[in-house]
Amino acid sequence: MKLRFSIFASIVLCSTLSANDVIEIDKMSVTATKVQRATKEVTESIAVVDKREIEDKNIINISEAINTVPGVNVESSTNSSSPRLIIRGAGLKARYGVREIMIIKDGVPMTDPDSFTRFDFIDMQDVESIEVQKGPGSIQAVNSTGGVIQLITKSVFDDSENRIKFGVGTYGSKQSNFRFTQALDDANYLSLNASTTRNDNSWRKNNDVDSIQTSLKYGHIFEDESTFESEFSYTKSNMQLPASMTPSEFEEFKKTGKQGKTSSSWQNSARDSEILFLNAKYEKTVGNIIYKPRIYFNTWEHFHPVTSMINDSKDNNVFGTDLELNYEHKLFSNDAILVAGITAKQDITNDSKKYTYKDYNTVTGRKNISETLSDKKGELANIEDSKATLYGIYAQESFKPIEKVLIDLSLRVDRVKFNVDGNEILQYNWGGSPFTGDTYYEGDGEYEINESYTLVSPKIGFSYELTDSTNFYVSVASANQAPTDNELKTNRVEDKGSLEKTKSINYEIGLKSRTKDYSYDIALYQNDVKDEITAIKQGYTTSYQNAGETRKRGFEFNGQYNLNQNLSLGASYAYSNFKFKEFMEEGTSDRSGNFLPYIPKHQYSIYSNFKYKGFKSRIQARTWGSYYMDNANTEKYSGYDFVTDIMLGYEHKNHNIQLNVNNVFDKHYAMSADKDLDGDITYKAAAPRTAMLTYTYKF
Repeated sequence: MKLRFSIFASIVLCSTLSANDVIEIDKMSVTATKVQRATKEVTESIAVVDKREIEDKNIINISEAINTVPGVNVESSTNSSSPRLIIRGAGLKARYGVREIMIIKDGVPMTDPDSFTRFDFIDMQDVESIEVQKGPGSIQAVNSTGGVIQLITKSVFDDSENRIKFGVGTYGSKQSNFRFTQALDDANYLSLNASTTRNDNSWRKNNDVDSIQTSLKYGHIFEDESTFESEFSYTKSNMQLPASMTPSEFEEFKKTGKQGKTSSSWQNSARDSEILFLNAKYEKTVGNIIYKPRIYFNTWEHFHPVTSMINDSKDNNVFGTDLELNYEHKLFSNDAILVAGITAKQDITNDSKKYTYKDYNTVTGRKNISETLSDKKGELANIEDSKATLYGIYAQESFKPIEKVLIDLSLRVDRVKFNVDGNEILQYNWGGSPFTGDTYYEGDGEYEINESYTLVSPKIGFSYELTDSTNFYVSVASANQAPTDNELKTNRVEDKGSLEKTKSINYEIGLKSRTKDYSYDIALYQNDVKDEITAIKQGYTTSYQNAGETRKRGFEFNGQYNLNQNLSLGASYAYSNFKFKEFMEEGTSDRSGNFLPYIPKHQYSIYSNFKYKGFKSRIQARTWGSYYMDNANTEKYSGYDFVTDIMLGYEHKNHNIQLNVNNVFDKHYAMSADKDLDGDITYKAAAPRTAMLTYTYKF
């Protein structure tokens, strides 16, 4: 490679070198401050999943990547790229998708203005490392109180990752990946990445998953060392969504490991999507200032049969820009850096439609749907236009008043506005007998929602270098969370009133240590949330309500000990004490003092990595303690103990073959367990034992 590329590539790659040949003392992060910094010096809790762990786990979806990070609750009830993701309790309210957590790819926000994120158009086989920043206060987090997850993909300037990969596994699972990067000349670079996945999930009904993902990246290095990078990607994803189980059906699953047709009325749920995504960024240094403007755009459509209705949305467009600068200067005679910028984003949906189900059976003597027979569309039930607009400013000053002390001061202010215009032509008759007695009856007609929220997110962080290897930190951070447009619409339908924005304040102290023999992170925090938006579940419907106040207290530990360059042992633990301080559910039931549902008080994992002369292995085991299934705390689910995954592999020159087996001991447990206001209990199954054999050739 030419000298200019070699200099640039060394900078790009220094944060992604894995522990394959040497033991890293510390990993680097670009998420917390938008500039590269060792994780030991970050003034809050942050975890980095590196290249080696991603490859060893053969990661296809985000759940597999971060399921051992303490403070993170993540599982996929569909065994696909669509997870349920919660960080320190944030995201708990979501019925589907990811809420309250900012997802970023290479600095580009994947999260919509209303805090919703779809993972189906993120190709995990192109991801180099993952950073998880926990809690509010990040200058990267727009309308997100739970934290930030950044996915850093393989650079267009790096040709060391060219490969062909194939895999086959149980239950009809298949995967493939092709990546090729080429320097066209001294200044221009192209990279092509293409992936396919397929999983029949034949252990249960209605859970086929398949996707095709391609991306083309272009990079240019100018004479003055400034750079331009762009990416164009296409995704086509088809995902069937399996139904939940009753207690008796769950008992049968525990005996057999198979889930057949359940008693759920909605047997044909799915989400089929097609997405085009484009982004471009430029970086240029002028004196002490680095300019980093970026723009991005995506257009998508989906076909989404769900409870009672079939969503068909074909005209959805997202436009965004982030204009960032870094100013390097002196303060107190030490190096300091100011990161500042402005951001704007707009999500526009035109003519989004809902249809009735065409084929179904009804309950005898009533008109409720007892079973859908297909996902064919019936009559037009709803048509809607919506627009979510967000714009904001941010700034962070990082400086050292004395040599061993680092201080971060940051502030982010955003404005988010929702405009929704729709016409409800038909609605589903949940009662089965009122009105005309029809399954679908006349809707409420035209409606309009116009809501705006100002979101403020300040933070102060302090890090003190106790020794060369250990830092102590303290941080206080706050953020607001606006309700989503879907929550506003849902409450309109359910006549539950308006929703206020939440305010989250997080107090945290911790220790971080990095040596060649061991590393650990310890965090102790208290997160007070006022007006937290809480899901109220009743049957198949969900409405939302502001809880008066919740208090989340927790302790987290993550550590690794390197016995030598070949063998390392690690463990993580999270203690979560999350309670409602004030909460009148449905205005009549006092839940004050109760624990938040779904979040186990104890969650931990252990793992071991081994590599010697081409042979390699990884074993990990995860445990979720028991948790309450409802806001009333009337019943608990027992959780699961030591669900174990293993990897065995061999590398020789450019060849790699490995076997990944998840849930080795074939434990049959629930990914989630819920109890609604009517006392009905439902379970969503976790996958039984699965295996995947992959072969990779690097060139």
